[in-house]
Amino acid sequence: MLIELNQVTTIFLAIAVFMIGSYLNSKIKILEKYCIPAPVVGGLLVALVLTSLRATGLAEVTLDTSLQGLFMLTFFTTVGLGASFALVKLGGKLLVIYWLACGFLALVQSAIGISLASLLNLDPLIGVMVGAVSMEGGHGAATAFGTTIEELGVESALSIGLAAATVGLVAGGLIGGPIVKHLINKYDLKSTEEPDFASSKPSNPISSMAAPITSRVFMIQLFVIGFCMALGSYLGEWFTAVTDFALPGYVSAMFVAVIVRNILDRMNDNIIEMKTIGIIGDITLSIFLSMALMSIKLWEVAELALPLLIIILVQVLFIALFGIFVLFRLLGKDYDAAVMVGGFTGHGLGATPNAMANMEAIVSKYGHSQKAYLVVPIVGAFLIDVFAMPIIITSINMFS
Repeated sequence: MLIELNQVTTIFLAIAVFMIGSYLNSKIKILEKYCIPAPVVGGLLVALVLTSLRATGLAEVTLDTSLQGLFMLTFFTTVGLGASFALVKLGGKLLVIYWLACGFLALVQSAIGISLASLLNLDPLIGVMVGAVSMEGGHGAATAFGTTIEELGVESALSIGLAAATVGLVAGGLIGGPIVKHLINKYDLKSTEEPDFASSKPSNPISSMAAPITSRVFMIQLFVIGFCMALGSYLGEWFTAVTDFALPGYVSAMFVAVIVRNILDRMNDNIIEMKTIGIIGDITLSIFLSMALMSIKLWEVAELALPLLIIILVQVLFIALFGIFVLFRLLGKDYDAAVMVGGFTGHGLGATPNAMANMEAIVSKYGHSQKAYLVVPIVGAFLIDVFAMPIIITSINMFS
């Protein structure tokens, strides 16, 4: 029996998936501990149900995910609008070092994925998906670039990327704490900040704005987002047509948004209201991830389970060794450096919330780190994509 869900029903199901995932996260401790996003939990559960229905011959459900691209485009535009380079000055030298390290990680992750995929007789574009796309990029980038790579002929790219991102997310939560504990014990590191300072630790700059949201403010942000999306989409199409170098619209829209943000900051730094931008980004991310996860083709991933696990294990091993022997030293070999390594491991294999969870577990036991709580969220939330996106796009075009 074939069941076809229309556009409206698919969006409703995506929202329901998010609600289911949120409920399960609140009830199952391990999901909360490793910061598994609600769309991933609910989406994979629905995907399992749909796969079971298909495997038993009871029903085959098709989803109309035609609006997924719009939500994805909106999310990446909000990411670009968050990239204020005034924050780079605020973070100083440590932020620049950490930022460059994230760019280097994206390059190496892509190289590891592509080279191992070739050795395992897989399409190099699958290696791209199990590289920086799903590791440092997480579920958002896996969905975006998975769609792009499927358009290039690799049918299972999206499913592979989402599966790899999920495994990477769990791995980042598992190894972050032990790595930092090893560094703290080996070098006898201690926090230099007052114990009561932890209660005033800064949060992610995207969510720290306290100004009330009004309909006028909301519409101004939508106007800016819509402008960046429209201009970015046209520029992406024009660039691809002129250079024959594939540049997806969501990438060009993100970079247009970066430029627009910093121009507006020079004109009037009150135009962009990041609390509203953050809410719009969170909603669109949740919907497009839910749509992607619930439509994942698990039977395609199962056929490549072993090669994917091999590549992911090498990725995990590299980030652990890089964090311990290179990044820790570059950041100063002190307690703050160790905490930042924990954050780096979290979002280098998963997402910024994973990084924050790693650091929260560390500072609650060993003492606060103001520098880490400033640098890691700023880079992990949006600056990271300034380096990662060009590396990913170049890798895709090399092997498309």
